[in-house]
Amino acid sequence: MTQQEREQAVTDEVVASFAATSDERLREIVQSLTRHLHAFARDVRLSQEEWEAGIAFLTRVGHLTDDKRQEFILLSDVLGLSMLTVGINAPAAPGATESTVFGPFFVESAPEVPLGGDIARGAAGTPCWVSGTVRSTDGSPIAGARIEVWEADEDGFYDVQYEGDRSAGRGRLHSGDDGGYRFWSVRPSSYGIPDDGPVGELLAATGRAPMRPAHLHFKVDAAGHRTLITHIFVAGDPHLDSDAVFGVKESLVVDFAEREPGTAPDGRVLDTPWTSVEFDIVLEALR
Repeated sequence: MTQQEREQAVTDEVVASFAATSDERLREIVQSLTRHLHAFARDVRLSQEEWEAGIAFLTRVGHLTDDKRQEFILLSDVLGLSMLTVGINAPAAPGATESTVFGPFFVESAPEVPLGGDIARGAAGTPCWVSGTVRSTDGSPIAGARIEVWEADEDGFYDVQYEGDRSAGRGRLHSGDDGGYRFWSVRPSSYGIPDDGPVGELLAATGRAPMRPAHLHFKVDAAGHRTLITHIFVAGDPHLDSDAVFGVKESLVVDFAEREPGTAPDGRVLDTPWTSVEFDIVLEALR
């Protein structure tokens, strides 16, 4: 038996071991995963030392992951797997808002904020008025859509990256009867993804920068529609063409208007400069 035949025999034996899996989809996934992992090892002629280093790397990724930091999602992001999965599952309906990566900093228990409320809750940054309309792909407005938003402060940190249980720069609100939504936040800032762990070491070893362009996260749910996970990116940001997690899409790059001190759309009077942005959200209706 040749070396190639011996190696293929190992793969065939492992694939066959999953043949009795009753769940057809699970069987398809584990058998395909086995074939591709074995093909990778053969392709690069993986050494025992490299295999051990890989196991140690993944172990450290797991040890760093907790309820406030998801190093595995970060790894998926920088490898482009997250965006590939987004692309595979992207809405098929023309005109629907494009989706992008989820990111590792979503929190289920975001505080409820009324329309026109302030999600900043102490997050540092230039005040920003965010508004728009949620509608279906047929053009009809969607009332009561649940909109979850979160972002980093002007120093590039999310609330969960600070000590304690603070909740700032995130919130949950619902669209009005006309589908409209609006809230105060802070102008997004570009930042480096957490690079003090194994994912950061990977980026450094491969000469890649950890920077993400300034953005604001959205997760939007409405009955009868596909859930949307997306960002809006600040036009003109210097990192738009080198996003560490490959999340930028042209349709999601929007202008954040610079405003002089004065009266905002909701009647709030600001004595410092502020910004505003409009972003309409279009959800794909489920068949």
